[in-house]
Amino acid sequence: MTLKKADVARFRKRLEEMRDQMSNLIRDTTEDAKTTDETKGYSQHQADEGTDDFNRTISLEVTSKEFGILRQIERAIDKINDGTYGICDITGEEIPLARLEAIPYATMTVKAQEKLEKGLL
Repeated sequence: MTLKKADVARFRKRLEEMRDQMSNLIRDTTEDAKTTDETKGYSQHQADEGTDDFNRTISLEVTSKEFGILRQIERAIDKINDGTYGICDITGEEIPLARLEAIPYATMTVKAQEKLEKGLL
């Protein structure tokens, strides 16, 4: 089942919204992680400083994962521009509409994704 133009337009809008939200989230999280606590003084307990460092590390790890999703979103938008959206990058098969509804930035079928994650591709 080939995607209709209306479906592609709907996915494009959704992907662009996701891209904007993800970009803002990454920017905000990165800025928060880089910001030093101005109120920090000599009286602050070392454990509190450790907690702050841990929280910054977690924020940066989350940002890294979000950046990966952002790249996938941009790849899906590129596929829309190329006219290949909804086609698996690996097998060339059509990606089911239900998968695209759930994960609009999917560029592979579930079967191809599983093989890739298992290192079989």
